[in-house]
Amino acid sequence: MLKWFNISRSLVPLAPRPVRWYSDAVVASTSQAALDQPPPVGVPDKLYSRVELQMKGIDPEVMKSYALYAKTAAEHLDIEVGKHWTLRKAVKDRLTLLKSVHIYKKHRVQYEVRNYYRFMHFHKLTGSTLDTFLEYIERNLPEGIALKVTKVELQELPEHLRK
Repeated sequence: MLKWFNISRSLVPLAPRPVRWYSDAVVASTSQAALDQPPPVGVPDKLYSRVELQMKGIDPEVMKSYALYAKTAAEHLDIEVGKHWTLRKAVKDRLTLLKSVHIYKKHRVQYEVRNYYRFMHFHKLTGSTLDTFLEYIERNLPEGIALKVTKVELQELPEHLRK
């Protein structure tokens, strides 16, 4: 039994991954064989009219610093940076519990979590540039910040609508 445990454990990588979620279904392949292959010839690159980054965290100063980092990285990759803004107030989640489990209903304690949000828009991107940009900023995502990416892709008009 111990041999099976050691074999299965050696096959599973234990590398930490940053917290991220996408609003559209994107499957990323990280195998070495997929990275070594050149892109298929004749397949056009995807075009995105807008990409929105939504950052959520508990420390507004860290988010401000990370937003400056993402903006600087975009400027180095010649990505058009749109507007970026933050909500004026934090979104507060409160939880009220009894101090004692069984009696003393009047005695309560309240816990509060404050979440801050920041939004950034980037315009006119290609698929390869977007992949490079997202990989770069996700690898340097600080602790305590979650990142949500929303992509708006440009597509050709269908044949029945062109006529």
